[in-house]
Amino acid sequence: MKLAFFDDFKLGIVKGDAIHDLSTVVKDIPHVGPGDLMSGLIARFGDYRGKLEAALTGAGTPLANVRIRPPLPKPGNIVCMAVNYMENGTLPKKPQINAFHKAAAAIIGNGDTMVLPDEPATIFEGEAEMAVVIGKRASNVPAAEAMDHVFGYTNFIDGSARGLPSTGFFAMKSRATFAPIGPYLVTADEIADPQNLPIKLTVNGETKQEFNTNDMAHNIVRCIEWVSSVHTLEPGDILATGTNHRGLSSFMDGDVVEIETQGLGRLRFNVRDDLKRTWSRETRLDRQRKGLEGPTAQLTGKYAKSA
Repeated sequence: MKLAFFDDFKLGIVKGDAIHDLSTVVKDIPHVGPGDLMSGLIARFGDYRGKLEAALTGAGTPLANVRIRPPLPKPGNIVCMAVNYMENGTLPKKPQINAFHKAAAAIIGNGDTMVLPDEPATIFEGEAEMAVVIGKRASNVPAAEAMDHVFGYTNFIDGSARGLPSTGFFAMKSRATFAPIGPYLVTADEIADPQNLPIKLTVNGETKQEFNTNDMAHNIVRCIEWVSSVHTLEPGDILATGTNHRGLSSFMDGDVVEIETQGLGRLRFNVRDDLKRTWSRETRLDRQRKGLEGPTAQLTGKYAKSA
């Protein structure tokens, strides 16, 4: 099942090229906003799945005629795994498991705009990721039970303002609009093997990132086991599983970015930079092949360093 919010955050189910408004089916779930509604539905999904399926009648509304919203507009936690890919087998050993929090206020949805702030970042990037959505409270979950706590999956972009003078991941990762997700939330039963899914990210139609979830250093089971040993995860929480960094490149004003993970649909969003700064389009792998380290330098605009 593909769950989505659309227009004024009506709850719908996507089927083919149409969305079916099923907001009346879940109106009795206690909530003060769409975030609470989705988390409440996830926590009670066993009670509502049959009702939703029974109400899935008629032709629905063409997706082209609605505005798709983020499927999880206000999760309690966004936990992002850090350095969690083997970079196509080029790392000599598994990196130590690690993660960081990202602010829920950073979330935007399909068709929305990532806004680059007036900050002296070395570069702005967005990392293509598959995110796991938690289905029931998870605390000190053993590996054997980890997948029982997965409700579903969604596309996720981890926006970054790298190289800021202030240290730490908070200023780098939690900027407004730096967490595009969607376009919908796919229930776990629709994904046969989440540990073998191709992920592709394009910028203005040019492929930049292309990798598979089978390259994770620490698989989904291990991530849930470890994160839930640090703190409790609740229904509707997001666990982003990391990225392969080799294809990372600059995001700039006017860019149209798309991420597609097999089975999870295609998330499309725009980039705006009122300062009109520019960078090279090189990926990290491009630079590595030239014997260069780190991201490309800013070429023009405010904060560009003179040669």
